Amino acid sequence: MSLFSLSTYSNASSYIPGEDYYVLKKPMKQNKGRIKVEEFFWYGCHYCYLVEKPLQGWLKNIPKDVHFERIPSTGNPIWESGARTYYTSEILNVRKNTHLALYKAIQVDKEKIFNQETAANFFTKYGIPKNKFNNVYNSFAVTNMVARSNNLMKTYALTGVPAFVVNGKYVVKGGDKRVIGILNYLISNERNLK
Repeated sequence: MSLFSLSTYSNASSYIPGEDYYVLKKPMKQNKGRIKVEEFFWYGCHYCYLVEKPLQGWLKNIPKDVHFERIPSTGNPIWESGARTYYTSEILNVRKNTHLALYKAIQVDKEKIFNQETAANFFTKYGIPKNKFNNVYNSFAVTNMVARSNNLMKTYALTGVPAFVVNGKYVVKGGDKRVIGILNYLISNERNLK
């Protein structure tokens, strides 16, 4: 039995719908096959930062039948700037280097990287010229990604972060390591429904 399975079974009886997770009234239809887990976050959120470390450990051993996607939240103009920054890092292919670094800069070093100018300055440390960053940040592609994020937040009726959505059916909120056990439990439930 794998570590994933052990943690699922050992905690399964302690997860309560309506307290530990919520069942969406209108689940979003998913493609058959892999189980989808979507993380909604914002770099300025302390609880998102706290859940990042256990999440990184979980991602190293993610089951093959699970597809994980990070979705930056867009609840207000400051959050939207963070979403644009995240998607810009993906398009520029530097997300692996900048994702944790942005969390550290904002949460530990208390840098205020909450708009296009401060984000462009931050990315120069990773060899991205400001004009290149700015062009991508304001691009049609990033605007579409931000719109998708905004639509998903509305579809899932999310009002805060961190939040995880499992297979378009379940919402898990919170920023502690218990989240990983709840995700494992819900993934197991979805696997058993196949």
